[in-house]
Parts: sequence; C-alpha cells; structure tokens
Amino acid sequence: MGINKVQFQKGLSMAAFMERYGTEEKCHAAVVALRWPNGFVCPECGGTRHCTFESKGLHYWQCSACREQTTVMCGTILQATKLPLTTWFLGMHLLTQAKNNVSALELKRHPGVRYKTAWLLKHKLMHVMSEREASRQLDGRVEIDDAYLGGELPGGKSGRGSENKVSFIAAVQTTDNGHPLFVCLKKLEFTKKAIAAWAKTSLAASARVVSDGLWCFTAVTDAGAVHERTVTGGGAASAKMEQFTACPPAASSTARRDSRDATRNFQATASKVGIRRCKHSAGRFFA
Repeated sequence: MGINKVQFQKGLSMAAFMERYGTEEKCHAAVVALRWPNGFVCPECGGTRHCTFESKGLHYWQCSACREQTTVMCGTILQATKLPLTTWFLGMHLLTQAKNNVSALELKRHPGVRYKTAWLLKHKLMHVMSEREASRQLDGRVEIDDAYLGGELPGGKSGRGSENKVSFIAAVQTTDNGHPLFVCLKKLEFTKKAIAAWAKTSLAASARVVSDGLWCFTAVTDAGAVHERTVTGGGAASAKMEQFTACPPAASSTARRDSRDATRNFQATASKVGIRRCKHSAGRFFA
C-alpha cells in the first residue's frame, strides 16, 4: 500500500518552531513582517512616514502625517493581550499541527496557563480562522456530497431525512488529478434554494462541480458553475467511479486509491475549522 501523501506531508516540528518563534523578539518581528510586509502603513490615514518609540514595554509607531500612535497588535486578536506572544504562537502551532484537534485542557498544559486562559485562547484563534476563510470561494474542480452527523434514536427515521441527524454539505477543491487543496463544510438543508444560496457565497463562477445524482445539487449552476452530475446508484462501488477519483483512466489502481484516501483524510483533518489550507501558515491569524 502506498504512503498517503496528505498524512505524511511535511509539517513544522517543535524544534523548528522553537528556533523560529522561541523568543518574544522573534514573535514580534514575525507579526510585523506579516502585517506590514512592505513597511509601516498607518491604519488611520494610510501614510507610510513614521517614527518609533517604546513605552511600558511596547513598541509604538507614530504616523508623521496624522500623528496616530499604534502598535503592531492593534486591530488584531492580540490587542491588549496580557499573554506573551510566545504563548499565542505556541497555541497557533498546536492547533494547526494537531490532526485530531487539541482540547483546552490539553492546550493549557503546554504553555502552562490556566484552563480559562487556554479555552479563551483556543476559541479566539478558531474564530479568527473561520472569519479569515469565510470569504474564500472554491474554484477549479470541486467535489460535493451530502453528509450527516448524529446517531440513530429509537423510533427515528434512518438514513437521509432523519430527524435525528444534522445535515451538512461537504465540498473539496482538488487538483485535476485529485489532490485536495481546500475543504468547506456547511450545515444546511438539502433543498435547491439552500444549495443555490450556498453556491453563490462558496463557489467561484469558474468552478467545475462534480457530484452524485442528488437532484438539489443542480442548483450550483445558479452561481455560474459548471455541474457534472453522475447518478451512482449508491453503495461502496460508487466511490470507485472514475468521475470521483479524478485520475485519468490510464492511472493505476494504487494512484486512484491514494487519491481517495487523501481526500477522506483531508476532510477529517480540516473539519474542525470549517475551511482551511493544508499547509502550516501563521499568516492566517493576522489581517
């Protein structure tokens, strides 16, 4: 069996992380580089001429045009924080590198903070990740399918339409040969109206949508996307159809299997943040 490239992708080791962000100065420099990659820009007037000074341990920039004073953390989730930047960066690293999520209880042990502090830090980071990705639209080849969360209760209806399950759409943007790039999970009812509304916000007009025969998926064309609908008939064999493996017919069975495994693993890994890029990037936390 071949190695799953998503599962074995190169990440950022703890040793490399500490070397890159192990001190307050390194973290501060990283935030400055991420927020103002081309030099200081005044958040009030947009001016670039400035002077700098330090007060009470904070580094300030003062705009020469409007005299506005600001720090690099103003307007971000780091504004007015009493935690060291090293604690924030460690929280970012642990949340983005863990495959099975990180509980607040576990998160508090690594930087050595109180549970309430870890809980707030985690939820702030997850919220800002969700906000940053909310405007992203899937483009290119996009696979969509209906999915459900919840167990079966006595007397409840089983399968699709069960009142005991929560329905949501799972959409994965892939390369032409099936490698996953982005995933979007959204709770909604499977009606044409709901799918059309979702498509207009989550799909680019140039997207090529691949789906099974669920009739409401035809509404993605309302967003201008091209729709390729395949009636599968259900069952495990439908997942092996060429339309959903995204590999050319001449590809080996191993390549097709790896492609399907990669998509499933990526969906599981990315589900906790709604939509998220595969690779590590601290830049998503700063506007």
